[in-house]
Amino acid sequence: MNFSIQPFLENEKYQLIPLQKGDFELLYEVASDPKVWEQHPNKDRYKREVFENFFKGAIESQGAFKIVEKSTGNFLGSTRFYDFDESENRIFIGYTFYGANSWGKGINPQVKKLMLDYIFQFVDKVHFHIGKENFRSQIALERLGGKKIAEEEVAYFGEPTRTNFVYEIIKENHFKVDKS
Repeated sequence: MNFSIQPFLENEKYQLIPLQKGDFELLYEVASDPKVWEQHPNKDRYKREVFENFFKGAIESQGAFKIVEKSTGNFLGSTRFYDFDESENRIFIGYTFYGANSWGKGINPQVKKLMLDYIFQFVDKVHFHIGKENFRSQIALERLGGKKIAEEEVAYFGEPTRTNFVYEIIKENHFKVDKS
């Protein structure tokens, strides 16, 4: 792999800044709301000890970001690149969450566009694991041009295995889709 999966990315409104250990408390403030995890496969991540494990996995992935609103400096959530597969020329984007205050404001499409525009310089396919009951994220991915291609059991870092759908966005299709 001759590219970084943890670059600094930004647009006019948002920054994706590599996650650091010192970010735990501010990110946990966002993650401690049970509503954030209602549709996620692991619904108890709002609990401090469960989120500590999630955060540890994020740091160890070396591909995780805090999502920051430039105008306020507020942490809005987190996302990451993970599981690069050189032979498939593919990487995953996921583990994404936003505080409920950020929902419905068009933030996720802008963040995903930043990530996709960057990573498609290096790979041809991006995959996403989405919990089978996470309808909000399924709809969001379909709006970005993602296609459901598989269903698989996924064991998140230190958590039980859960059924996830795999969505795919292909480089050549990405630039054809209006993400506004």
